[in-house]
Amino acid sequence: MTATTDGSAGAVGPRAAAASTTHDTDASAPGLDETAARAAERAVEHLLARQDPAGWWKGDLETNVTMDAEDLLLRQFLGILDADTTRASALHIRREQGEDGAWATFYGGPGELSATVEAYVALRLAGDPPEAPHMARAAAWVRARGGIAAARVFTRIWLALFGWWRWEDLPELPPELLFLPKWFPLNIYDFGCWARQTIVPLTVVSAKRPVRPAPFPLDELHTDPARPNPPRPLAPATGWDGLFQRLDKALHVYHRMAPRALRGTAMKVAARWIVERQENDGCWGGIQPPAVYSIIALHLLGYDLGHPVMRAGLESLDRFAVRREDGSRMIEACQSPVWDTCLATIALADAGLRPDHPALVKAVDWMLDEEITRPGDWAVRRPGLPPGGWAFEFHNDNYPDIDDTAEVVLALRRVEHPDPARVEAAVARGTRWTLGMQSRDGGWGAFDADNTSPFPNKLPFCDFGEVIDPPSADVTAHVVEMLAHEGRVDHPRTRRGIEWLLAAQEPNGAWFGRWGVNHVYGTGSVLPALAAAGLPPAHPAIRRAVEWLGSAQNDDGGWGEDLRSYQEEEWVGRGPSTASQTAWALIALLAAGQRDSEPVRRGVAWLTGTQREDGSWDEPYFTGTGFPWDFSINYHLYRQVFPLTALGRYVHGEPAPRKER
Repeated sequence: MTATTDGSAGAVGPRAAAASTTHDTDASAPGLDETAARAAERAVEHLLARQDPAGWWKGDLETNVTMDAEDLLLRQFLGILDADTTRASALHIRREQGEDGAWATFYGGPGELSATVEAYVALRLAGDPPEAPHMARAAAWVRARGGIAAARVFTRIWLALFGWWRWEDLPELPPELLFLPKWFPLNIYDFGCWARQTIVPLTVVSAKRPVRPAPFPLDELHTDPARPNPPRPLAPATGWDGLFQRLDKALHVYHRMAPRALRGTAMKVAARWIVERQENDGCWGGIQPPAVYSIIALHLLGYDLGHPVMRAGLESLDRFAVRREDGSRMIEACQSPVWDTCLATIALADAGLRPDHPALVKAVDWMLDEEITRPGDWAVRRPGLPPGGWAFEFHNDNYPDIDDTAEVVLALRRVEHPDPARVEAAVARGTRWTLGMQSRDGGWGAFDADNTSPFPNKLPFCDFGEVIDPPSADVTAHVVEMLAHEGRVDHPRTRRGIEWLLAAQEPNGAWFGRWGVNHVYGTGSVLPALAAAGLPPAHPAIRRAVEWLGSAQNDDGGWGEDLRSYQEEEWVGRGPSTASQTAWALIALLAAGQRDSEPVRRGVAWLTGTQREDGSWDEPYFTGTGFPWDFSINYHLYRQVFPLTALGRYVHGEPAPRKER
């Protein structure tokens, strides 16, 4: 795969793409160690210069244009869409369009139907006429792929808000769902926290079925405007799909017959649930989609735009906007300061910055202030567990993140802080909470324990992305690594985590990456954990992983893996070399004792050879994962922190775990 200038995919396969990046550094040169040390020094200077005065780091979190389109649609729905916002957002959306007329969900990826529909509607709101060449190409592309009827449910919900789609033709999601007890299938706590925060407000929207006047028709996006939603046969009733389709038909009948008092009570419960989970900054969970739907739901329930809850919510959405030098406006789906700060702290410490450096102390001060010490929704499954830990965002006290907590603890331990007792207490709380969040099978999910019900993914409503939070190899590995560095290798929960990881290794020797792309990320997470836990380089699991990484290395010395690896086996471990993925592979190989191997030397040479003069790296490719394949992320700080970590460990060696306590 090669990328065209507009980011669309070229017509080459994964193995051709793997060799598409070249550089001039000689991995056999005797001065590679010195070159790596100088590159690390430049990267340290660059990263230090990016620290906020308050102590944190945050790179842009780039996703796709559905965020920008839905922001405009929300403002149109509320009647607050202004000309400047429209112009700036449209500038960004137009820039992301591919030559074929479609919009992709990641750099270099194929066009995606729902993203293209939403981007097209947003540009219509901005005044782009349907007969304009770029709009005509987009509409033709949509029609060729089934039109609006083939788009995902969430896209059609947005269209239903303006009468461009019939509410009757959408899956039903009744607010009475909130009355299901916590032990009953499909109760709201069976959903992952991101889905739960979105579904609760959408139950109100589904019940109210609002329609604002459509500012223009969208006939050009239907294959047949006279039959925009042609009937499709139901799946056989003997399978899950058929069963849930028939359940949805029953819920549509219930919508027409729902007792008014019961429905009114359900919507009041939903409103209270939503308001109770609004964060101090006005957002919900620190993520844009739940905030958008929560604002719509509360507005439908009578909250006017001047209400403090609504005003704070709208102000929080403005903070997701990134203004570019060209005047364009990009919406982040989320912000990652805690994650970026702990990773930056680890990178700087492993690159040799002295442990009492003021920048590191300031970062620790900020992270300590971000500790969460009150229960959240996770306590539904772990009611007796004392709180602790850290979230991903600036404000998200209801949903601390197990992954962040593990990495924050690893970061805190690398710094000599003037108040060690405060650090020790925070680490103890975070470690205790993390141990208690282990799932029954021995692994760890990101936000909840035992969030593994198979039923939510079967709902017709849930046709986009993961809606549950089962244990994953990368999160479990980060926890095991943290526990090993805390001297808890022999703790029974750590041993069960190690067993879980060994059982999760794939036949090719790699591990699946849930929150990063993909097998390179999973393997890059697991090998440092197993090494920290004391598994020797000769262990069969480590040997197989090392062999796989060697086989996945590109001809240019780097590593890359395309997001299509989530769907197509031929892309596993294949793609253009990137700074972050090369760093993950190097971190894994270094942990496995491969420092002087040819793959490591070639990988280090690729990193030093592609570094910019200012100490940074360029990385247009998306290497972060929100939902495997469905929602991809370009963390703009990944290209800085992970290469620095890899170079630092190459130059200074591996961080040593603490002795058993």
